[in-house]
Amino acid sequence: MPSWVSARRSSKCPTTPAGLPERWRRSNASRRAAGRENPEERTRTVLEELFGVAGKVVLVTGGSRGIGLAIAEGFVKCGARVYLCSRNAEACALAEKELSQYGECRAIPADLGTAEGRRALTAELTAREDRLDVLINNAGAIWAETLDDYPESGWDKVFDLNVKGSFFLVQALVPLLREAATPDAPARVINIGSIDGFHIPHHETYAYSSSKAAVHQLSRHLAAQLARESITVNVIAPGMFPSKMLKGTVEKHGEAAVLAPVPLKRFVSPSDMAGAAIYLASHAGSYVTGAVLPVDGGTATTL
Repeated sequence: MPSWVSARRSSKCPTTPAGLPERWRRSNASRRAAGRENPEERTRTVLEELFGVAGKVVLVTGGSRGIGLAIAEGFVKCGARVYLCSRNAEACALAEKELSQYGECRAIPADLGTAEGRRALTAELTAREDRLDVLINNAGAIWAETLDDYPESGWDKVFDLNVKGSFFLVQALVPLLREAATPDAPARVINIGSIDGFHIPHHETYAYSSSKAAVHQLSRHLAAQLARESITVNVIAPGMFPSKMLKGTVEKHGEAAVLAPVPLKRFVSPSDMAGAAIYLASHAGSYVTGAVLPVDGGTATTL
């Protein structure tokens, strides 16, 4: 077992009744007593108290590229201990190497569209950690085909990963989430949905849009069930994030045409997604559950 895991796996930050780490309150009081607090220090302290995620144990599925990699990088840079997972072992290793230059990151390759893959991930994570503060279900699949030719195998592939995989991974990791959860500092489940779950897409991605609508409703259901155990469940629903599929659309139609329906006239950025996830995982987001947060530049929310 890596030394950084064994040294930290049992460490928990004591919290005050307000849910903020006690060391921060002691530090703040010491600075005030010494008369050394200045506006810049005060600003940093407030930001850390509200949005800090340092020391949290975070799992990001589908974390080797795209939205998952962006979110994982954000948490690593903020001092969290991050595990990322994807089906491709080589991509996992490359992402681990890239993110490790910023902090603590380890990759666990697994195919979460299968029961075997979920069991392997759960066993590996449980061997390394005694708690999980934040689970980010980002792994997903998409399939585009005409209505006449849409295959059942494509439909099953999308639902097996996007819906079934997410649900059963939550089920498997609830014991670790319970270990991290307290009433003032709940554990978090953040599912990555899509504005296509409540906004009709132009592409014939029938299984994808349906699966994301299912993820949104599943998350609300889980939020109601897990609230009593101090575990929150929320959704981030991104709009157009630069991807291989989007790249082809932009090349065909041009960026201006693709962005025409977007009120803010740009694509979703990595920092947009990382920032939304960090908010939901931080003290600032501790009283939010059952919410679907669109990060789409107004595409599905203002038109």
